[in-house]
Amino acid sequence: MLNGVVFSRTTYAIHHQNLGQCQFSSSSLKTAQLPTKIRRYATRIKATQSSDAHSHDGETSGLADISWENLGFNPVTTDFMYVMKFSGDGEFLSGGLQRFGNIELNPASCVLNYGQGIIEGMKAHKKHDNSILLFRPEENGLRMKIGADRMCMPAPTIEQFVEAVKVTVLANRRWVPPPHKGFLHIRPLLMGTGPVLSLTPAPEFTFLIFVTPVGNFFEGGLKQINLVVKEEIHRAVPGGVGSVKAIGNYAMVLKALIEAKADGFSEVLYLDSVYNKYLEEVSTANIFVVKVEERLVSVEDLLDADEVFYTGNAICLLPVGSITYMGRRVLYGETSEVSQQLYSALSNLQMGLTEDQMGWTVVLE
Repeated sequence: MLNGVVFSRTTYAIHHQNLGQCQFSSSSLKTAQLPTKIRRYATRIKATQSSDAHSHDGETSGLADISWENLGFNPVTTDFMYVMKFSGDGEFLSGGLQRFGNIELNPASCVLNYGQGIIEGMKAHKKHDNSILLFRPEENGLRMKIGADRMCMPAPTIEQFVEAVKVTVLANRRWVPPPHKGFLHIRPLLMGTGPVLSLTPAPEFTFLIFVTPVGNFFEGGLKQINLVVKEEIHRAVPGGVGSVKAIGNYAMVLKALIEAKADGFSEVLYLDSVYNKYLEEVSTANIFVVKVEERLVSVEDLLDADEVFYTGNAICLLPVGSITYMGRRVLYGETSEVSQQLYSALSNLQMGLTEDQMGWTVVLE
């Protein structure tokens, strides 16, 4: 299948040989170091809702007032969100469900003034038996802990994180799209909500989860997208926070993304900030290049690639049809063999269409 993967921070090089074994190596991901009991947190769980969720059960147990055929990627007001506050003594207090709505922030809150916050992104899929599937939620909890440490923030334990996700999804289960109609996007947030004036970590922190149904990116198979390389704007810098999901990582590329879309491109491909020649990533996703050696991937390597695709939580996997660099457009064939096989393997596992032999999926009933 794939015989080796290189990680140059978040750029991946794949040497495609045959559909045999798949081996991954990474210097940046920590999941391989996790104990087995954490990597395989659970396979089938019945989660309970809080008393607040039960008190509105009659109001929220019906069908969602939404057209599943016309789901886009804009936030939808669902029923509940999960909120947990930092106790101040090194731990988070027990959180719970609240009705979805606006939150209050002190104008001096650290997240507003200095950007002390991180995000996560996850999916929930509904099966034909009405059970709901989560995909490796403990890994998202681990990534939040790693990111929180870099941003000088406390974080929920992995167990607290996963339980909060389960409770939030079940409380909003009527908003999970039917099979093949989309998925429930899960957005955990960790924010420094306490007030500060000088540049210092917040004295108070809030962990929050909200969810919204979103539609599929494409119907009837994978659709190729077109990228443009931006040399003057960079996604991350050495010593920065590009390796964690800090909230400030995203606003900084809006200018490049808006300009690219105005010129007819789907997304932006960024280069490293040191040499301005090695591939880094797309705005919110990782980039893969098929048919190169295991090394740093330069932008010139795109000229000889058999395939290029990128992956992210919401998009799953998208093949690249073309990349434009310094006015030159490189086209890739319409046949995306590796992309299609990887997309089918991943999406079928996430939707419960194939047997999970890795213990990666969590079933909510």
